[in-house]
Amino acid sequence: MKKLFLLFLALPLLVPVFAQIRGKNIEVMITPDRKDWTYRKGETATFNVSILKSGTLLDDAVVDYEAGPEMYPEIKKQAVRLNDGRLTLKGQMKKAGFYRVKVTAHVGGNDYEGICAVAFSPEELQPSATVPGDFDSFWQNTMAGARAIDLDPTCELLPERCTKEVNVYHVSFQNIRLGSRTYGILCIPVKEGKYPALLRVPGAGVRPYQGDVFTASKGAITLEIGIHGVPVVLQQGIYDRLANGALWCYWNNNTDSRDNNYYRRVIVGAVRAIDYIASLPQWNGTSLGVTGSSQGGFLALACAGLDKRVTFYGAVHAALCDHTASLKKTACGWPHYFYGQENPDRRKVETSRYYDGVNFARRITCPGWFSFGYNDDVVPPTTTYATYNIVSAPKTLSVYPQTGHYWYQEQWDEWEDWLLKQMNIYKR
Repeated sequence: MKKLFLLFLALPLLVPVFAQIRGKNIEVMITPDRKDWTYRKGETATFNVSILKSGTLLDDAVVDYEAGPEMYPEIKKQAVRLNDGRLTLKGQMKKAGFYRVKVTAHVGGNDYEGICAVAFSPEELQPSATVPGDFDSFWQNTMAGARAIDLDPTCELLPERCTKEVNVYHVSFQNIRLGSRTYGILCIPVKEGKYPALLRVPGAGVRPYQGDVFTASKGAITLEIGIHGVPVVLQQGIYDRLANGALWCYWNNNTDSRDNNYYRRVIVGAVRAIDYIASLPQWNGTSLGVTGSSQGGFLALACAGLDKRVTFYGAVHAALCDHTASLKKTACGWPHYFYGQENPDRRKVETSRYYDGVNFARRITCPGWFSFGYNDDVVPPTTTYATYNIVSAPKTLSVYPQTGHYWYQEQWDEWEDWLLKQMNIYKR
């Protein structure tokens, strides 16, 4: 009892050890005058800017701001003093698109940023990307060549990750050529049976993966893959060294070559992951989805466009869409290959068309779920909305305007619920 009493007394002293930094005391809040953040062409949007300290207006704040079509601001002002911490701005667009306001407050030697983008007739947006005449034959030949190589799968149980409901494995299989492998984390329900499957494809970066145990526990096979041809269960430091070494800015590798572009192997690996899932005796043979965000959103579009075994997909703020939009002074998708270039390399422009999410989206025939935010300054909503518009198959759009290149908990929950319903699985 004495030990328990002393532990009780010590708890208040232990709490600070686990405290975390959360948020900032200075905030730049920008809100539009419409709840849905959406206007018609020719209408005027009003933006209310507030510089807050401890939740109250900060007097004599000094700000810089810019406003205009996203990535192409038309108005730029510096060192504007706000006597009462507030500023009102207005914006208008004559054509479909997104108008963005960005405000930077300078307080105490630090900079604090806020952005707000609103839509003008977004349902009218159309991508600039054109389809190469041999797009389909190029990808058909690429996949045929890859499939001439045996998958040669490996599968290693990870006991420390298994649960009473799910077995977890580190797996690999051959990709585009002999010896080139894709690695991932496979989760299979322990209970014998036939199950739907979900492939999770990754956002940009170099990292290990844990696998989707949660969805598997509901009654599905899940496979989460990496794209770089290295095991996905190594120590973080190894990935950090790769990210700053051999894989530094990998998305820029061979962008002038259709056959040697970095994403050729990446896309093939994602589709071969479908081959691997289809080879599993536990798959039910009828339900197979693919989902991801950012780079993973692009890969979801590519898989759904290339492989008709995909029966549903979820694409969240999909990157690598509408690369050539910036050639028309319109916001382009990450990684913004031609942004700010007056005379881009024509070989790179032509190559980009084979690796544009828009051209895969045009070929999709299964149902899809799209979600993104208007405040995304990495993957502009101009590109994600235009890509959504070009899809002719059944589709669902769920916009969370205030989000940037991230998602809210409610958005994640809606995403997961939609995926489960496509597999005829429901939360329990």
